[in-house]
Parts: sequence; structure tokens; C-alpha cells
Amino acid sequence: MTSQDAVEAGGRLRRALRRLGSSQQDLEDRDLQRDVATTTGCSRVADAVDRDRVALTGTLRHVTLRPRSGTPALEAELYDGSGSVTIVWLGRRRIAGIQPGAALVVHGRISTTGGEQIMYNPRYELRG
Repeated sequence: MTSQDAVEAGGRLRRALRRLGSSQQDLEDRDLQRDVATTTGCSRVADAVDRDRVALTGTLRHVTLRPRSGTPALEAELYDGSGSVTIVWLGRRRIAGIQPGAALVVHGRISTTGGEQIMYNPRYELRG
């Protein structure tokens, strides 16, 4: 065994031990972040800056109907492994396919209100 083979074997062993020591949530977060990195043109939620137009991708965690000023508003939490953003569709009670667990790509402008990232009425694409 050459020294290069020993280094490679040690690297594989470290990765395997890291996976064993990781929680299920850590593994899912890494998978989501890897998905974001491979989806062309999408930013990580953690890197999204207030008032920037961005494309984000992730999984919906929660979907709720929450009226705002008497107008129906459908809210969803989009999570990509690095953070989450609240997606709000004003004037909507339901949108077909928008449900917890759905994979989604959204395009719109990020705003930060009270330390929370929000995107209003984004264009969206459901992913398989």
C-alpha cells in the first residue's frame, strides 16, 4: 500500500465516521444543500440578501392559511438545509401542489422583516 492509498483510505474512513456520528437532520440538511448547489441559478437561503431578486429551491416544511389585514394569505416555510424563508401568496387560500414535503423553486424578491426572511407572491415551479 502506497502512502497515497493510505491517505485515501483515511479520508474514506473519516467520511464514514462523520456520517455515522451525524443526526438524521444533519444528513437531510446536507442532501438539501447539495441539491441547491446542483440546481443551476439558485442561491442558498442563508446567502440571500434583503431586497435582492433571487431564485431559491428547497422543501416546504409548513403550509398555513393566515389572513393578513382581512385578505387571505397562504404561507409556507421553504427550507434548503442552510436556512428557511417564509413564502406568502396574498389573496390565495389554496394552491394545487403547495403542501408540506413538496419540492419547490421560487423566484422573487427577498425582504427581511423582524429578522425573518419573507418572499411575497413569488413565481414558483414544483419539482418532482
